[in-house]
Amino acid sequence: MAGESACPGVTAVPLTGELEFAAASLKLAPRPAWHTKGLNTSAGRERLAVLGLGYVGSVTAAGLAHLGHQVIGVDRDSYKVESIQAGRAPFYEPGLEELIREGRANGRLSATVALEPALADSDIALICVGTPSEPNGNLGLEQLRRVSGDVAGCLPGRSRRLIVAVRSTVFPGTCEEMAAAFLGGSRQSVVSNPEFMREGNAVLDFLEPSLVVVGGEDRSAVERVAALYAPLHVDPCLVSLRTAEMIKYTCNSFHALKIAFANETGTLAAALDVPAGEVLDTLCRDRKLNISPAYLKPGFAFGGACLPKDLRAVVYRAGRLDLKLPLLETVLPSNAQHLSRAVQKVLDLRAERIGVFGLAFKENTDDLRESPVVGLLEQLIGKGRNIRVFDPHIRLDGIYGSNQRFVLAAIPHIGKLLDADLGDTLTWAQHLVLTQAPAAAHAEAIQRRGVPVLNLAGANW
Repeated sequence: MAGESACPGVTAVPLTGELEFAAASLKLAPRPAWHTKGLNTSAGRERLAVLGLGYVGSVTAAGLAHLGHQVIGVDRDSYKVESIQAGRAPFYEPGLEELIREGRANGRLSATVALEPALADSDIALICVGTPSEPNGNLGLEQLRRVSGDVAGCLPGRSRRLIVAVRSTVFPGTCEEMAAAFLGGSRQSVVSNPEFMREGNAVLDFLEPSLVVVGGEDRSAVERVAALYAPLHVDPCLVSLRTAEMIKYTCNSFHALKIAFANETGTLAAALDVPAGEVLDTLCRDRKLNISPAYLKPGFAFGGACLPKDLRAVVYRAGRLDLKLPLLETVLPSNAQHLSRAVQKVLDLRAERIGVFGLAFKENTDDLRESPVVGLLEQLIGKGRNIRVFDPHIRLDGIYGSNQRFVLAAIPHIGKLLDADLGDTLTWAQHLVLTQAPAAAHAEAIQRRGVPVLNLAGANW
């Protein structure tokens, strides 16, 4: 299911009229009004239990009730339960109290400390307990294990299936372990349904999501959980269980990376008397390379005449200003480590003759300056590997200047390794290593020849 982005059979229901509290209480810009009255019959109301009424659980419970579902929140903390029962938010979050009051008034939202009766009336249980850090940085899963065990204890005698959707942030593999250890059996399915809500914006992030992710191996369970959010008019991403867990971590890591990058850029700009806001505002105007999917694909190490040179200059000049920029300082070492992993993958091949497709630092160029492939070849040759290389745009007699000096200084006998024809490389090699994405004709030739391929480029071909 990985890579699918739609939910067959899930119909988004047009809403027309009652999300007035959002524009009023959250001071939102005007937008088409939504309506939840009558949604029970037109969309099919689900009976849900939300386990854990902290920031994620309370917003999830109130939000799903607003979308027309019958929701009961469960928490051991009587204060949280009593707050929701009284139509109050257990903590401050803009718009949350209005949602809770609405849910209590229309009878769709309730809360209890008793798990078993809550589950007895529910078809889907959404786990929203905390997973705090342990002293060594690992996730603390005590609450998740406890809740999972409690849920398992309520299953005997249950006549219908229970879908358990984990919204807590957990590392890939956790849901599989939980299902095996606590919830094994045919009467329940475990899916991952990570949340993407920011404190202070959680209600708005729930009601206007940019991303809805549901992962699992039981297709019907995945689709049923995805259908909970149908009124929000967002195509859900239906993926595998581990992929859903990983997406959450990847998103948060990227957010942290962007903040650290902006702060380090601002620090350097201020030291150089450059307006940091103007620099970063301008950076964000580039939607082709900067704020875009460009470069956000796993592949080979970077190189070329620009990125390594400019990063070294930034780090050097920052040092002259007595500035420590740990994030920027570690980009080149990170790239070198990625290259080392690639070298090891090739060294692990059980082949005496290794062909390499690509010598330039990336496809569609003949630029060899700081090409990571040259570094790859240096290390492979140094380890005694027998190598031949093909690059569709490089002929040794056609390169000159710094391009030629760079490759000859690193590999003086490169001319003996280069093949002018891909067919010669494929005939000779026992294994082919891709360091760049081949064009369609070359990809077809590689597949037709049937030589085993180690794809370091990360591209689909």
